[in-house]
This record gives sequence, C-alpha cells and structure tokens, in this order.
Amino acid sequence: MPLPESLTCVLCGAAYREGPTRYSCPKCGELGTLRVAYDYDRIRASVARSGLAATPFADHWRYLPLLPLAADRVDFPLAVGGTPLYSVPGLRKALGLQRLWIKDDTANPSASLKDRASSMVLLKGRELGRREFATASTGNAGASLACLSAALGVPCHIFVPETAPRAKVAQLLVFGADVLAVRGSYSEAFSLCVEASDRFGWYNRNTGYNPYTVEGKKTVALEIAEQLGWEPPDTVVVAVGDGCILSGVWKGFTDLHRLGWISRLPRLVAAQAEGSQAIKHAFDGDGTIRPVTEDTLADSISVALPRNGVMAVQDLRASGGTAVSVSDGEILEAMPLLGRTAGLFAEPAAAAAVAALVKLVGRGDVSPAERVVVVSTGHGLKDVDAALQAVEAPEPLDCSIDAVEKRVARS
Repeated sequence: MPLPESLTCVLCGAAYREGPTRYSCPKCGELGTLRVAYDYDRIRASVARSGLAATPFADHWRYLPLLPLAADRVDFPLAVGGTPLYSVPGLRKALGLQRLWIKDDTANPSASLKDRASSMVLLKGRELGRREFATASTGNAGASLACLSAALGVPCHIFVPETAPRAKVAQLLVFGADVLAVRGSYSEAFSLCVEASDRFGWYNRNTGYNPYTVEGKKTVALEIAEQLGWEPPDTVVVAVGDGCILSGVWKGFTDLHRLGWISRLPRLVAAQAEGSQAIKHAFDGDGTIRPVTEDTLADSISVALPRNGVMAVQDLRASGGTAVSVSDGEILEAMPLLGRTAGLFAEPAAAAAVAALVKLVGRGDVSPAERVVVVSTGHGLKDVDAALQAVEAPEPLDCSIDAVEKRVARS
C-alpha cells in the first residue's frame, strides 16, 4: 500500500515522516498544514484504473491503493462513500445549465461528507497505535467521528461550542460520545481539543490539523471522476469553512492526474458565507490567512481562523478557480431551490454551494454547456431551525373538507 513518502509543510516546505503526534509543522505552528505526498511512480506501476471495474461501487475503500494505509484490505462496519451523483434535471432547467450534477454526500452514515475523513483518521490512528480519538466541531465532524467510533467500538471525545445546533448535538449523544460543550467559539474549542489531545494522548481528528482528513475527503473527487467516466468536470463548487474539503477535492483530482487516470483538472469554486470568509479574503488578497468574526447561520462553515486556509488558497489558485461569498439570505433561498427542483435537502453550509452557483450563473461566470458538479456536504435535518427560516410554515386549518376546499381555491 502507498504509505506516505513525506508530509510537507504548506508554508516552509519542510518535509517530515509520519508519526502518532505528527499533525502540523513544528516550525510554523497550526497553520503549517502538512500535505501528504506519495511515490506516484510506484503506485502507477502497481495499480491500474481498469482494475477498479472488478470492484463493486459500494464505498470509498475501493481506492485503497491511493490511500495512506498499510492494510491491503479494509473491513469497515459501515459503508462510507459510494454516494450518488445526481443529474438533477429540474435544477438544470432552473439555472439554465445543460450538464450539472449534485454529488450527494448526505447519503453517508452520519449524513455528511465528514465521514470520509473520520473513517480515514480512525484507521490511521489505530495504525499509529492510538486507541482514543478527539475532535473539535460545530457539529458534522463531531457527529461523524461519534458515529464511526461507535461502529468500531472505540471511545471518542467531541469538543463543540455551546451554540452548536441541537440536532447535531443529539447525534453526538445518541452515538455515545463524550461531549464537551465549550463556552466559546469553534476556534476556541479547536484549540482546547488540541491541548487536551496532547495531554491525554488522544488521536486528534481536527479538520485542517490532522493531515489525513484531506486524504479521506479526496475520495469524493475520485468518485466524481469515476462516475463521470474518468472525464472530470469543468467546475466543482464546494462550500468552504476550514478549507479541508476543497483541498481534499483538489488532492483527489491531482492524484488522478499524476497517475494519468484523467487528462485534465477542473477549476474549483470556494463558496463562503459572508459572515465567515477568511479564505476568500486571503484568496483575493496576499494569501495570508487572517481571523474574521464568525457570523453566519451556516454553522458548518463558520470558522474564524481556518487551519487549512493556506492550503485551500494555494489549491484554489492552482486550479484557476475563484472564491464566492453568499449572504445568509441567499443561502436560505438556495435550500428550497434545491429541495423543490432536485428533491434534495441540504443544510445551510451545503446550500451555500448552490447559492454560489446561482451567483456565478447570474454574472455569466458559468456557461450553459459547462460540466459542473456541486458537492452537497450535509443533510438539512441537521439544522431544522434554519430550514424553517427558508420556508413559510402553513397556517392550521379546521379538520373539514370545506376548509380544504377553501385552501385549494386560494392556492
């Protein structure tokens, strides 16, 4: 299996060997995110794209030869990955796009894309000798780690800001996680989780901090490429908080390109909430990540200081892509648009990607014939309160056919 050749800092370029406490560059601190690098010649000589045809499209472990694990097979108790890619004809018509797809990662066990990262970190952590796990989360990453840890029978500790949506906290508790509700922001919970993991020897899954989160998330790009017959899309739109999913998407496509499995690379679009757009500011400016105030209902992408921000900006620029900010109002409009035209229920963070696509189409930055994929990262039931802000609740009516008849006449 292709164990990493090195872990390389995005800031100073220093290379390190992997280890049970190797998360970020010790010279550059937490923003010194590490890229996982492989010997691609060795991988190319040992595995062929055609070999996947014999493997059922069931989960993301079909790409094990491209993942940083020593095992030659994985028997995971839940099916992670293998999610559908929908052609969404109603949304295509509404937006005037002929070739649009939604990659629906809400079909994962905990109903979010984060399961790709959590499954990778759990197996990598055990490979490195760790038996307890921890993460900071606004909800989805924590629910994911709690869900998959429960399936594996290993303990986990989840640090969440006390403002995390109730539905997501409910998931954590039902899965039996040790939940630490922090009086503070996500960024403060993140730092506390790092400190606690160091003190108690827990393996830290924190998004943008553990380098293997990107390696797990890259499998969504591997699936998109395969589902489109190894003809990659022109544009991929991704909602961005820490920036880890965007970097995962880019890593997946670049891995395939370096192996010669695809002939070109897509451009990426980073969708950020106006109330949390540190990565967009850096992309539009000098590339330096500076903290912002978190103020958006899209809690899953509400991040003051993105730990994966430097890598995300580098990847966005390498793809020839762009960053788009959307308001909470535009996010709320996108939720029922996706629901009514595609039958898909997205939480605010996932809907932000749809809102960004609407904005791009409106200003002519996406052509009607362009091949576009939007990644839907989390299910709408994770934040019902936000969903109810996006629609008009029905008024109660009398339990009589006359009342129904009057209602029908008004509609």
